[in-house]
Amino acid sequence: MIQGPSPRSVAVLGAGIVGLASAWELVQQGYDVTVVDRATSGAGTSRANGAQLSYSYVQPLADASIWRQLPKLLLASDSPLKLRIQADPAQWAWGLQFLAACRDDVSRRTTEALLALAAHSRTGFDAMMAQTGLDCDFSATGKLVLYADAAAFAGAQRQMLLQRALGSVQHAVTAAQCLAIEPALEAQAPRIAGAIHTPSECAADCFKVCEGLEASLRVQGVRFILDTEITGLVTDGVRLRAAQSTAGAIEADAFVLAMATGSVPLARGLGVRLPVYPLKGYSVTVRAAAKHAWAPQVSVTDAARKIVFARLGDRLRIAGMAELVGNDASIKDARIATLLAAGRDVFPRASDYIAVDRWAGLRPATPTGLPIVGTLPNAPANLLFNTGHGALGFTLAFGTAQALLAPLRAAGRA
Repeated sequence: MIQGPSPRSVAVLGAGIVGLASAWELVQQGYDVTVVDRATSGAGTSRANGAQLSYSYVQPLADASIWRQLPKLLLASDSPLKLRIQADPAQWAWGLQFLAACRDDVSRRTTEALLALAAHSRTGFDAMMAQTGLDCDFSATGKLVLYADAAAFAGAQRQMLLQRALGSVQHAVTAAQCLAIEPALEAQAPRIAGAIHTPSECAADCFKVCEGLEASLRVQGVRFILDTEITGLVTDGVRLRAAQSTAGAIEADAFVLAMATGSVPLARGLGVRLPVYPLKGYSVTVRAAAKHAWAPQVSVTDAARKIVFARLGDRLRIAGMAELVGNDASIKDARIATLLAAGRDVFPRASDYIAVDRWAGLRPATPTGLPIVGTLPNAPANLLFNTGHGALGFTLAFGTAQALLAPLRAAGRA
């Protein structure tokens, strides 16, 4: 037996950024916390993500514009979206629910909810940084989202107006203004129809944040049980009693399931079906040029390619793609080559473009893009879910962690 229950004890299952942020917020509220993971902190989907903290600019993947893009996205050889159709009911169900969510009204509601979560997340992340002073290559230099044609730019401006009405500070800018904001875009400027500039956006190395959080949480008394597989969840009929693991039973008063796509089979074992499917993404990290004007300081998103660029100290992170290929986390050389080619095209002098790190991760996505946070019907009352963040796990982690607190208190009274 690894751990017996103690008053206000919570076991957080998952040590990615979502699980660690959950542990952080719980500790601040005085809970006795244990974190369990099959690997080490931040070793999975959090390890080399896009690095952008998109607190004020959110564009749900499920959007009405996807319908006119769908033929190209599915058929083009260099498409950022790849679908490998499988004999998997979960893939078909998720895909149909995703297409049903590609409506303007759903996108508006999702945008509003995501921005509210992101605002809380910014506050939580900033408070954590002020308390810990983590060294994580943090920057607050803003973000540019580039559009290559007038129609796409017009659609982006409609989304910008929606986000402005919800409190975001954003501006539509010309190619010349892009160049003034980010001089490293000199080679790309002739191909920019326009861009959306969000000056308050941030970037950081998520893996370094995870490492720093673990160190700080250990000092605050959090127990870590790492390199330990969770094999099942044990109930007494009403409440979750223990998480069964390769190291034995882990008991607590309450549990947070924050294992990204790994949450799905564990929930299924309790008869709960989570509408979460892996969206595979890739990244490559390269050295940034020493000359200040050659490598970007501002985070940049190429909307057509669905590729992001984020400066991390003396490195440049290039990330993107969305593949519905099941639980295949292998790194495809062709996808890495596409990312490197995009870097050479957009920022030709920014790097030698020799990869210092290659990564693929399975982002846990819901059909609408809204994460699943809190308790669920037909699940044990003391089991809280924190998954389904898609590509916004880093951005939303502290917001969804805060959102756990009210249902956790309610679960304690149940």
